[in-house]
Amino acid sequence: MKKLFSVLLAAAMLLTAVSALAEVSGPLVLYSSMTDNDIDNLIEAFNEVYPDVEVEVVNGSAGELEARARAEKDNPQGDLQWGGLSPSDGDANNDIFALYTSPYEDDLPDEYKSHNGRYNQDHLSTIVFCVNVEMEKELGFEIRTYEDLLRPELKGKVVLSDPNSSSAAWNNLCNIFAVYGYDSDEAWAIIRGMFENGLVISTSSSVCFKAVDSGEYAVGLTYEDGADTLLKSGSDRIRLQYPENGASATSMGCAMIEGCPHPEAAKAMIDFLMSPEGQQALALRLETLRFTNPKAVYDIPYLPANDTINWVPRDTAWLTEHKAELLEKWNALYAETH
Repeated sequence: MKKLFSVLLAAAMLLTAVSALAEVSGPLVLYSSMTDNDIDNLIEAFNEVYPDVEVEVVNGSAGELEARARAEKDNPQGDLQWGGLSPSDGDANNDIFALYTSPYEDDLPDEYKSHNGRYNQDHLSTIVFCVNVEMEKELGFEIRTYEDLLRPELKGKVVLSDPNSSSAAWNNLCNIFAVYGYDSDEAWAIIRGMFENGLVISTSSSVCFKAVDSGEYAVGLTYEDGADTLLKSGSDRIRLQYPENGASATSMGCAMIEGCPHPEAAKAMIDFLMSPEGQQALALRLETLRFTNPKAVYDIPYLPANDTINWVPRDTAWLTEHKAELLEKWNALYAETH
């Protein structure tokens, strides 16, 4: 009853906050790398405010969607992308996304403000190990650190998506550098160790929690929102482990595609995602995602309290500047060990 009241209150606040906005209607094509649960709840909450906007979804990894938008550059088909867009992209996507930030940009802490005038950073993506509890029990030890991933008992049983195309995988790679040192021998020793222990590289970030839940892998290096969705659905086959060595998060966001066919609808959705009322409404629906606007107030039952996690700072500027060379070293090391 308390949750229902909170959701209804948030919806009422949102409707009041946007009542003075111009009416928006028609189609909206959303490119998104977020989970089905995230997308469905966004559309449902958005349509409570904009009931005459018909949202069509194209789902895929961040890299796939960016490549699609670039291929369609002369005749854009999508209106905005949600998910997979982080400050670590630097200016790499300035050619496909339009200059637009929401009216709520000033609400945000400096570390979550747009770095390029195109990205609107609406939520946080925290790295996590998704662990299959039955397989862990059979192994006979608890998986808590990166060093645990190097144990021979886990050979071929750890999965990560491809950091060349997956923002979730790049997020996890960034955390290794944040924990062990930027471009340090210690960080690369961990990466080499995982490769030599049969780290499986998947083409999809969702595999890193769904295939762990099904028992195909023992551990997935993934993001908490995806794995938490399984917990919320009632799965007792997995648990979340924030590496005891340290965990960090990156802000992720949305952006309007340059020359998109429905810019007013795209702006309406971006503004919804960045508003405190929109973030609060979505947080209460999802219960699995942390948002960026400090004016949005909510409790998240499926995420641990911040003070239970060993947080480490992340040098996003350094990682952005050196992303290309780090991925080049990653690819060379992968080729060497496979």
